[in-house]
Amino acid sequence: MFKRSVLLVGVALVATPLAACSQFYSQSPQPQGTAQTGSNPAAGGGGTLDAAKSRGRLACGVSGTLPGFSYVDQAGKYSGLDVDICRAIAAALFDDPNAVDFRNLNAKERFTALQAGEVDILSRNTTWTMSRDTSVGLEFLPVTFYDGQGVMVKKSAGTKDLKGLQGKAVCMETGTTTEQNFADQMRKIGVKYTPLVFEDANAVYAAYEQGRCQAVSTDRSGLVSRRTTLKNPQDNIILDTLLSKEPLTPAVKNGDSRWFDAVKWTIFGLIEAEELGINSQNIDQFAKSQDPVVKRLLGTEGNLGQGAGLPNDFVARAVRKVGNYGEIYNRNLGPGTPFNLPRGQNDIWEKGGLHYAPPFR
Repeated sequence: MFKRSVLLVGVALVATPLAACSQFYSQSPQPQGTAQTGSNPAAGGGGTLDAAKSRGRLACGVSGTLPGFSYVDQAGKYSGLDVDICRAIAAALFDDPNAVDFRNLNAKERFTALQAGEVDILSRNTTWTMSRDTSVGLEFLPVTFYDGQGVMVKKSAGTKDLKGLQGKAVCMETGTTTEQNFADQMRKIGVKYTPLVFEDANAVYAAYEQGRCQAVSTDRSGLVSRRTTLKNPQDNIILDTLLSKEPLTPAVKNGDSRWFDAVKWTIFGLIEAEELGINSQNIDQFAKSQDPVVKRLLGTEGNLGQGAGLPNDFVARAVRKVGNYGEIYNRNLGPGTPFNLPRGQNDIWEKGGLHYAPPFR
């Protein structure tokens, strides 16, 4: 069950977007799209894994406009949870978290870009649904953020729930699950509204600030993030109403099992490392451990990585250079960030969350 209380938090918001803050990266990635111009990153008869290895860099599709998840600042530096997932994969593959080229993709073009092989992986606040899994040509990876759809309104409007949107215009981004979720909920309660949809997220929030719509709806994490970029964040509130379950996960192109396995187990490795208490600061001590579970995870015993087309120390590389899942979450969304989102369902299972890694054996 999705716990509403997780995201109903009093967030200490500021007007400036989250800056790229990390002790792990000595260089910033190239600006959006640079490496993809006129090329097909996933081309090659050996599949995406071999193509990426041959290229020596990962091509990662992101949003680039969502602070805390994937955001590019004026200097071209990327930050966010979705960004760090790609950096962890690059570290696992190349022992270099900076060996990744980011491409900004809007909601409408993201799936086409992945299907066409223009990027190796889509790490862009994307909801895992049955229709996308079975008919869009995607393979979904482990969930990296459990979310739910919400609604943001002007505090001055006095709107308390969805019924307060009767006859109002609501801004949304097209090409997302948001439109159908919202339409289903409003039809269920008999409320008529006017959808105002845009292909670009920036246009959605610009229209909202201009008063062209009286509400905006998307994943609650997106609302919390984008509220920090509004002129007067404190003048906007996120309603208590939760419209849906939104498991957000990276995706790869269907039919490429070697690449799917390599990326899947890298993400699971970040979660398993947190379960075992292994982080970027203490990993060298754990590398001396005689615990067979730890030895297999870090590649000091066995050949688990080799079976996935990866170096046996692929998890150790990712954790040492980028951090475990908890470190990635806290760096981008936790204490000390403008969002200060409690882990809640995004904690590991032993602490009441939903994140759980299968055995590394």
